[in-house]
Amino acid sequence: MADEKAGLHVELVAADRTVWSGEASMVIARTVEGDVGILRGHAPILSLLTEAAIEIASPDGVVHAAVEGGFISVANDRVSILSEGALLAEEIKVDEARAELDAAEGLPTTDQERDQRIRLASARIRAAERAS
Repeated sequence: MADEKAGLHVELVAADRTVWSGEASMVIARTVEGDVGILRGHAPILSLLTEAAIEIASPDGVVHAAVEGGFISVANDRVSILSEGALLAEEIKVDEARAELDAAEGLPTTDQERDQRIRLASARIRAAERAS
């Protein structure tokens, strides 16, 4: 019976550390194919993440984070979010993220990194604002 109430076990892992790990009732992430919401009993998936804000509904409240792309894997009520870089909302300096967004928007439109940098800075701003 305890397993029925356990929900999801979630791990948000960056290349250099485990950013967050714990139990949750829901995860919302953005894949290259669109937004995905994960609840208990979700079908197994493996998908590519884009630069975006992540939301994790834990017993202690909603955890907001920003990821630099990566992968999301779901199987047997376990969610693994693996990213080159990830920051919790409280680690994000909004003024720095806004400056990064302004700098990225000033790049030539033919610059391939431009869109990626804009998405990442926007995700950081969104995660920090949603948490406040």
